[in-house]
Amino acid sequence: MTITALPTAGFSFELLATLGNARAGVLHTPRGDILTPVFMPVGTLGTVKAMTAAELVAPPRDARIILGNTYHLYLRPGLEVIRAHGGLHRFAGWSRPILTDSGGFQVFSLAGINKIDDDGVTFQSHIDGSRHRLTPEVSMEIQGVLGSDIAMCFDQCPPGDAAPEVHAVAMARTTAWARRCLEVTRPAGQALFGIVQGGVDLDRRRAHLAELGPLGFDGLALGGLAVGEAIEDTYRILDAFAHELPAERPRYLMGVGTPADLERGIQAGIDMFDCVMPTRNARNGYLFTSEGKVVISNARHRLDTGPVDPECPCETCATVSRSYLRHLYQAKEILYNRLATLHNLTFYARHVRRLRDRILTEGQPAPS
Repeated sequence: MTITALPTAGFSFELLATLGNARAGVLHTPRGDILTPVFMPVGTLGTVKAMTAAELVAPPRDARIILGNTYHLYLRPGLEVIRAHGGLHRFAGWSRPILTDSGGFQVFSLAGINKIDDDGVTFQSHIDGSRHRLTPEVSMEIQGVLGSDIAMCFDQCPPGDAAPEVHAVAMARTTAWARRCLEVTRPAGQALFGIVQGGVDLDRRRAHLAELGPLGFDGLALGGLAVGEAIEDTYRILDAFAHELPAERPRYLMGVGTPADLERGIQAGIDMFDCVMPTRNARNGYLFTSEGKVVISNARHRLDTGPVDPECPCETCATVSRSYLRHLYQAKEILYNRLATLHNLTFYARHVRRLRDRILTEGQPAPS
């Protein structure tokens, strides 16, 4: 095994085994170890929707890290509230690590109500229309108040179909903003990840990595994927480029995706993933199973007394039937959201864990 101390005190990355480009390891943090590859449930507003912290950490989910959203938490409940609690961990009742995004993706997705310049972004709140200014320094200040264990650099994320000149501007700004983020004093024990942009052009990705790689981040992320480009292009970039990210640091693929996406990303050498898909799909009636996707509203489930997935050990599958879940969904009962979300998060956790176990059992041990 190879253990590498990361730039932020208390953080290190331990590589245990490899299988092709796939890797299994441990990201050691002051608030606990994160087994990689890892899927990180998304807690946009300080909550993984419909779940309690106890449910997230309970086996077989055993969530080691969750996400919080800088943009949304800044607007609501606001920094004054979170500061009064001493940070997001105490506010949300979560004791394990938290990663916060920079707010950049949300701001740039509000294309009709923002104005971008080299210094940052002026935008209108989607809640009340109030105007706000987000810069690299402000993003880092917000993430400092949130007290996340891993903060993300403020970056510009262009759409998947953006013109080359748009990508060139976004890459230049992302590099300049990354340098500014590094200059901000962070709370003790807060790591910082950079974000590699460049769209679906391999040369642009390599050029941007050459700029960001030497800056001394604790980890690097691939941004700007799953933002409208064809899935074939996403996979092409993953296959050709993910393993070129520094081997001694964790690699994070932002906002992707389906169970198949996770498997492809892991095969390409990615360590960390997040996506709203398991929770959002659950609420919309789509359940992931070992037999494929289940659309719970379908009439075929009306009299189905079996579990959602006979191979799943989650509380939902152990206690209620597809028929009952369909009834709750049709009746718009709140309990449906909880039971469905719990199942989907269990599926994702077990899916990634199986892939990790395969790397450990079939792969080559990392050199000492």
